[in-house]
Amino acid sequence: MVCGIQEAAENYRKLFQEILNTSREKLEAAKSILTDEQERMGMIQEEEQNFRKMIESEYSMRLRLLNEECELNLQRERECVSDLNLREEGLLNQVIKLATELEEMFQEMMQRLSHVGRENMKKLKENEARVSEQICSLQKLTTELEKKCGEGALALLKNAKYSLERSRSLLLERLEPAHITDLSLCHIRGFSSMFRVLQRHLTLDPETAHPCLALSEDLRTVKLRHGQQDGAGNPGRLDFSATVLAAESFTSGRHYWEVDVEKATRWQVGIYHSSADTKGSTARASGEKVLLTGSVMETEWTLWVFPPLKRLFLKKKLDTVGVFLDYEHGQISFYNVTETSLIYSFSHCAFQGALRPVFSLCIPNGGRRARLPDHLPAVWSL
Repeated sequence: MVCGIQEAAENYRKLFQEILNTSREKLEAAKSILTDEQERMGMIQEEEQNFRKMIESEYSMRLRLLNEECELNLQRERECVSDLNLREEGLLNQVIKLATELEEMFQEMMQRLSHVGRENMKKLKENEARVSEQICSLQKLTTELEKKCGEGALALLKNAKYSLERSRSLLLERLEPAHITDLSLCHIRGFSSMFRVLQRHLTLDPETAHPCLALSEDLRTVKLRHGQQDGAGNPGRLDFSATVLAAESFTSGRHYWEVDVEKATRWQVGIYHSSADTKGSTARASGEKVLLTGSVMETEWTLWVFPPLKRLFLKKKLDTVGVFLDYEHGQISFYNVTETSLIYSFSHCAFQGALRPVFSLCIPNGGRRARLPDHLPAVWSL
């Protein structure tokens, strides 16, 4: 097919203009990715420090509980007069062994965290260099195409086919953020056997139940009712997010409880603190909360902690949540009971006043349930 120079030049000019527009868009996208990668470098360093503090806090907590368990065992042994010294020596040796194993496990956890952090930083730096190089190439291409589009017919047609192929080849190169390992996948394994001693038998407080919730007779199960109940005559109810509080409250000590969320499609568990009293009409007040949130959408599910809002990654669906509260040390931790692993821990919290366990089914959907189990399942002991 033969055509005139002017017609051929205009056809190529249109092609170059389309590629120029695409290169400008890709250039802006590359600059945005570069900015994000540079921000992620700072974020993963901060996140690594946060996880390091969480590991240290978890280690200190388990060591405290191990020492407390030792004291309890020694008190039991002192009730037996025969061979008391030998028994005490045996218990102390066992505690020393367990404490050593605990320290080794957490040191290994720290090393693993450092390794993942270094690998993540390496990937981000390599991707930063790759994206920076591509930005330079795109900037050069954009300048060349702008010049090409402004040339006369003969100059524009010179090496036009080669220019098109080179431009398209560059634009076909993929630009994407670096794939890094989320630090929340570095699970801390195991439970403290003291959780058996510290577990609390919780019941739900009907006075605080949102009108769309229905509680079982034993006040251990909550589900969504088909129609909202009139809550006008119940001034103590909570008026947000299908929520109910436990009847029990804590102002000191260490406490552990579990919640079965296997059949709930959306849920929240945690602690609630109202700036005023937690009973009566003041329960409607906007209180402070520490929450773990889970949701299931078809086959996908996610976990979030708050505050601050942070997404967590787990490989399997969470069925039972364990919650540990240490009031004096300002710590609240969430555990995956099935996998016997820590999900996330908040430390150095400034607790004041009464804290109450809080449960929510979030947005109503299909009458799904969450249940408080009657007994603590078998746990792996350190």
